[in-house]
Amino acid sequence: QGQLMESGGDSVQAGGSLRLSCAASRRSINCMGWFRQTPGKEREGVATIDIYGRTQYAEYTKGRFTISKDNAKNTLYLQMNNLEPEDTAMYYCAAEASLYLPYCLTRGLQAGTFGAWGQGTQVTVAS
Repeated sequence: QGQLMESGGDSVQAGGSLRLSCAASRRSINCMGWFRQTPGKEREGVATIDIYGRTQYAEYTKGRFTISKDNAKNTLYLQMNNLEPEDTAMYYCAAEASLYLPYCLTRGLQAGTFGAWGQGTQVTVAS
């Protein structure tokens, strides 16, 4: 699957913005996504993007988040605007290089879809 490394997490005030990055060690990954997890809660899908740039988002993003990628740099991004305290979590980058492509849209917000994970980057949003 290769390796993934997230960066960009920080502590911000409510209403602020952050851009998370995920550097991948390989190209041609069929499906990549962002997940987040708070201690004591299940890991939940935030957004996914497939190799052709098709995206899906969790409902709670409500238009505030944008997933994108730079294929030349093998880097995945999550732009987060108008952050809320409820967005506080460890954010993880995930990838499944050989995923059956339709599953990226139908199963992409399920953690079990992905086999490769980064170590996470912490996002903290103050009230």
